[in-house]
Amino acid sequence: MLGLIALAVTGCGASSVSLSPAGSAASRPSVATHSPTLAPTVTPVPGPTFGPPGKFVPTGSMTVGRDAHTATLLLDGRVLIAGGESSGDERTAELYDPKAGTFSPTGSMTEDRVDATATLLPDGRVLIVGGMGLQSELASAELYDPATGTFNATGSMSRPRVFQTGTLLKSGLVLIAGGRDADAVDDAELYDPATGTFSPTGSMTRARIFHTATLLRDGRVLIAGGNGDSSAELYDPATGSFTATGSMTTVNRDHVATLLADGRVLVAGDGAELYDPATGKFTQTGSMINSCACTGPIGSPSAAPLLSDGRVLVPDEGLDTSSGFVGSAELYDPATGSFSQAGPMSRDRFGFTDTMLADGRVLFAGDEGRVFAMGAPSLSPEEVAANAADRASAELYVP
Repeated sequence: MLGLIALAVTGCGASSVSLSPAGSAASRPSVATHSPTLAPTVTPVPGPTFGPPGKFVPTGSMTVGRDAHTATLLLDGRVLIAGGESSGDERTAELYDPKAGTFSPTGSMTEDRVDATATLLPDGRVLIVGGMGLQSELASAELYDPATGTFNATGSMSRPRVFQTGTLLKSGLVLIAGGRDADAVDDAELYDPATGTFSPTGSMTRARIFHTATLLRDGRVLIAGGNGDSSAELYDPATGSFTATGSMTTVNRDHVATLLADGRVLVAGDGAELYDPATGKFTQTGSMINSCACTGPIGSPSAAPLLSDGRVLVPDEGLDTSSGFVGSAELYDPATGSFSQAGPMSRDRFGFTDTMLADGRVLFAGDEGRVFAMGAPSLSPEEVAANAADRASAELYVP
C-alpha cells in the first residue's frame, strides 16, 4: 500500500487537487479528463424507471472499496472501474451494468495503479496511463478490451507521470500532458492506438500538475490552471504546439472544466468562469452555492458531467468543519449563468468518481472513507465494517 501523507485541503484554496509528495489516499487529488467526442448518444428514459428526478438514488455497491480509481463509460453503456486505493490490491477492476444496477469483477490490470488516467479509444478499448505504483510514479500504460475482459500492456511513455491529463483528439490520438515525475513537468506526448506507441509533441508554456484539459469543438485542447496557476494555453494538434491564451480570473488548481453545448468551457473550483474560444478570454459567471464546489482535492479522475438538458452537474467535494465532508452537488445553468442546489447524496463522499451514463443518469462510485478522510487512527470492528461499506458504495443522480 502507498504511504499515507497529511491531508491537504485544496478545493477551498486549490481542485482536481492538493499537492503532496507521495501518492497517498490522504493527499491524492483528482484530475479531470474528458473525451467528449466518444460519449455515447444520451437517450433519457423518463418516469419511474429511474426514480424521482433531481434526486440521488441508491444502486449496487462495488466489489471492493476504492478511491483514486478511474471510471470510464464504455461503448456498450457499461462503466469500467479500475485500480485506485483499495484493500491491498490496486490492480483490480470491475464493471457496472446500468440495466441491472450491479457491479461485477473483470480482469485485473498488469500493474497496481492509483490516480492514473483512463481514456476511451475509438475502437472501444480503454487506455490506462501512468499513475502511482507501489513505490513510485509509472511510465507504463495498458489497454482494456471489453470484448475479452482483459488488460494488456502497451507502449510506455517517455517518463513516469501521475496527475497528468489524457485527452482523446479528433484524430484518434491521445494527448498526455504534464503531471508529476518527482516534480511537475511541462512536456507532453501522443499515444497512437494503431501502433501502441507514445511519441513526443510540443511542451506546454509551463509545468502543470492538477490542471484540466478540454477538447474544444475545433479540435484544439484548452489546458487550464494547475499547481496554483491562473494561466491557460491551447494545444493545436495541427502544429503539435502549445500557445498561451487568456488567464483565468481565479487561481484554480483544484477545479473541473466542462465543454458546454455552445462551445464555451465552464471552469469551476474556487470560483466559476467561462472560457470563450472565439475571444480567448475567461469571464466570471454566477457564484457557486458552496465555496468549495469541485472534484478535489482528494480522489480519482472525476468531472462535472454535461447533462442532456445542457446544464452541468458540479459535485461539492470540500471540507465542512461541522460535519466532515460535503455530500451534495449543484447544477450550473448556462442559460441563466446561475447555480442551484442538486439533491443531497445519500452520504458524504470524498475521492469518488462521477460518470455520465448513456441514459442520462450520473453514477457516483467510491469514497475515501473515515480512515483516511477523517484521520481516524483506529476504528472499532463495527466502524471498520461501516467504513468498508462506505468505500464500496455507489449511487445514481437522476436529472
